[in-house]
Amino acid sequence: MENWIYLEMAILMKAILTVGIIFSVMIIITRLFGLRTFAKMSSFDFASTIAIGSILASVVMNANQSFLKASVALIGILLFQTLFSYLVRKSNFFKNLATNRPMMLMFKGKILYPNLEKTNVGESDLMAKLREANVIQLDEVLAVVLESTGDMSVLHSSEKNQIAEKLIEGVEGIPKREKKEEC
Repeated sequence: MENWIYLEMAILMKAILTVGIIFSVMIIITRLFGLRTFAKMSSFDFASTIAIGSILASVVMNANQSFLKASVALIGILLFQTLFSYLVRKSNFFKNLATNRPMMLMFKGKILYPNLEKTNVGESDLMAKLREANVIQLDEVLAVVLESTGDMSVLHSSEKNQIAEKLIEGVEGIPKREKKEEC
């Protein structure tokens, strides 16, 4: 009988065996589907990673779960993730429908409060990210972008450098520029 203090040896051995088998399956699946399996390139990738972790945990912790069922579920999630990433790469319509575009939160030292509001990001969250990026003065900040993954990218320099246009291509919420200039 299992309780919160005592565990039967058979259950303990099954848990150890389960960990070995299910992680072996995960290694094989990761080799087949590639490194993107656990990359956080989009919010969908992040959700897939959480779903995979949930399946792994439930198989390891629940003695009644089937290895085959878990393996099929893992392969199903990864097949769907692969199809999703393929469609995002190949179809602009699908990309616009299924993914969020990055949003500019700060540009050339100025906080873009309307963009903070649109993305439901507080100024204190922005300041925390700036501190994390070792920003000393707000005018050092060339850009802060809320990426489609939910991460914030902080581009800063004490040299007042310009931002390469390619780095902010596709980012929404950039203030209008007076003339076509290098950012």
